[in-house]
Amino acid sequence: MTVHEYDNQIAEMKPPATSVGVLGWMRHNLFNGWFNSVLTIVVVALLVKTIPPLIKWAILDSHWAPSGDACLNGQGACWSVVTANLRFIIFGFYPHDLQWRPLLAMVILVALLFYSRNRNHWRKILGWGWLVGLAVMGGLLRGGLFGLSVVESTQWGGLPLTLLLSVFGLTAAYPLGILLALGRASHMKAVKALCVVYIELIRGVPLISLLFMSSVIFPLFLPEGVTVNKILRAQAAIILFTAAYIAEVVRGGLQAIPKGQYEAADSLGLNYVQTMRLIILPQALKIVIPPSVSILISAFKDTSLVVIIALYDLLKTTKSVLSDPKWMGFSAEAYIFLALVYFLCCYFMSNYSRRLERELDTGL
Repeated sequence: MTVHEYDNQIAEMKPPATSVGVLGWMRHNLFNGWFNSVLTIVVVALLVKTIPPLIKWAILDSHWAPSGDACLNGQGACWSVVTANLRFIIFGFYPHDLQWRPLLAMVILVALLFYSRNRNHWRKILGWGWLVGLAVMGGLLRGGLFGLSVVESTQWGGLPLTLLLSVFGLTAAYPLGILLALGRASHMKAVKALCVVYIELIRGVPLISLLFMSSVIFPLFLPEGVTVNKILRAQAAIILFTAAYIAEVVRGGLQAIPKGQYEAADSLGLNYVQTMRLIILPQALKIVIPPSVSILISAFKDTSLVVIIALYDLLKTTKSVLSDPKWMGFSAEAYIFLALVYFLCCYFMSNYSRRLERELDTGL
């Protein structure tokens, strides 16, 4: 056999079928030892036992009739509790004939979020676009301009209120948290002491206490005849609470920056503001993308706590539907729908953070 024939024979040889493709993946990931093999078999058995009944309950035997009476004698899920009350769950007590306004506001918000996903669009015009978009959203919800009738904030509710509290809250909390982190890392003792007291005080109490203070105690300190909108008070509490946690995360990123970076900035003659804006903060914020997003996701879910101060967010409108006697027995379906909405929002945030982390090369 010549050398050429031997090379051709080697090239035609293929790896064993059990080491490539689906079988190779299963052998490497699911059956690569006795423990993993047993664990795989147990998990598959549990899935076989639970998935078919779940599909039968949720899909095959489910009911979609507009009335709950049709579900009483059924064996499957009653998704009518969602379909028959979808407009109230989404929009709350917002006037029925004006619900196109919060719907349009949510469309604008989603469009801005998707457009902002591309880092090539991160220019000054995008910042102005966000300011204009948020102003338009507020104008649509409130009214009073361009012939739109005024809708009091007491009638706002459902998903628009949840997005309002979360988006405005997270947008304002992040820069405030950065300023608090810089203040706590400052060499000015008075500024550092104030930031330390604020951060430790806020982090030492639950968000519920701040919401109660903003709703019950804060109005007692206002002059007679002066009132502050309940939504604004809840928004302020969420911003102040989230900013304290963001501050500690950002401070950890600042501590991870080598001292040589500061010395290099000094050698270039940069002042404090230029050093932080051009050198330190870009690196620190890239380092803390994962924990920052975790804080923001937690803050988004914590907006549901405004239910305890009688704000009709998405959770409150769903609970109001379940208080109706004809829908009382179908809370599982309503809360599954609610969980899916929160999951989609949180998954979008988490997925975007992973994408941003890859683009900025923050991984190891």
